[in-house]
Amino acid sequence: MSWGLCAAALTAALAAPADAVPPDRHRQGERPVWTLTDTGTDARFRGLAAVDRRTAWVAGTRGTVLRTTDGGHRWRDVSPVGAVREGLEFRDIEAFDSRHAVALAIGEGEASRVLRTDDGGVTWTESFRNTDARAFYDCLAFFDRRHGLAMSDPVDGKYRILSTDDGGRNWRVLPSAGMPEARDGEASFAAGGQCLVASGPGDVWLATGGAATARVLHSADRGLSWSAAESSIPAGDPARGVFALAFRDRRHGIAVGGDYRAGLPSPDSAAVTGDGGRSWRGSSVPPAGYRSGVAWLPHDRSGALAVGPTGTDLSRDGGRTWHTVDRGSFDTVACTPDGGCWAAGETGRVARTEAWNLR
Repeated sequence: MSWGLCAAALTAALAAPADAVPPDRHRQGERPVWTLTDTGTDARFRGLAAVDRRTAWVAGTRGTVLRTTDGGHRWRDVSPVGAVREGLEFRDIEAFDSRHAVALAIGEGEASRVLRTDDGGVTWTESFRNTDARAFYDCLAFFDRRHGLAMSDPVDGKYRILSTDDGGRNWRVLPSAGMPEARDGEASFAAGGQCLVASGPGDVWLATGGAATARVLHSADRGLSWSAAESSIPAGDPARGVFALAFRDRRHGIAVGGDYRAGLPSPDSAAVTGDGGRSWRGSSVPPAGYRSGVAWLPHDRSGALAVGPTGTDLSRDGGRTWHTVDRGSFDTVACTPDGGCWAAGETGRVARTEAWNLR
């Protein structure tokens, strides 16, 4: 049932009709929030690694990986040859700079893999291939250039965590003794590479859905021991729960999600925490619908963006209230310390903006 939740989400997302998504549009006099770039592909990009205002990586369907080093004016196809041939589904990518990146492909059994490049995508090395048919990996997160984690939906009743201490060259499964028991039907969503996020040298959070309630799990020791807290975002269905997390430090975080099925309402689709995820309270004015990506604006203690198939929402008060600023479809979003923000999604859509445009 754990990997079944992710498989269902994958199938439904790829089958969603394009005309169900509103086109980009703005009220008269409004300036556009996002500037779309020409990626030259119709792949769906749920993996996004924003390095700075000029450098970003995206990863998506059919084994596609692209990289830009000039702010999106030109995208270079750096897709791993084997991934393209096998049609792997990339759902997360983490990049340290313009040359070093780690990408996660999802799926049942051996479809879940980790690949790494040290030369800007000219060559890739497979550093992990899942051989357990019960595992289904969803997300990656790195604390620094060396230490990182990957997570799988529950196996034997607990989330499975992979760890690396050499930048993704080698991985090992962490002991499960410190992981709470998963609830019936609980799993995570490989929707935008933000179901597992890290902040600082040791804190990491994991988002869940599908069970009676949506939870956020937290570890302060790089995945060895975990605590769990219920969020205010509705679950109770395999299509509902927390889809994405963002932490600006080890205490202040935002969770977004809802129901990914097109046309269904997603009330209470955002929540905030000020105590590191021990407790969550719902946004008083949530985003306009289901959201699969969220990011804090750089050098801003209260600004944040949330994205989903029906638009982009902006919060200027730390996630307590949101308002829609763009109607275009995106699956994931990221901002960089030098003031750049990037978003990626279906039909090759990748866009960027300057954070100051949103203040």
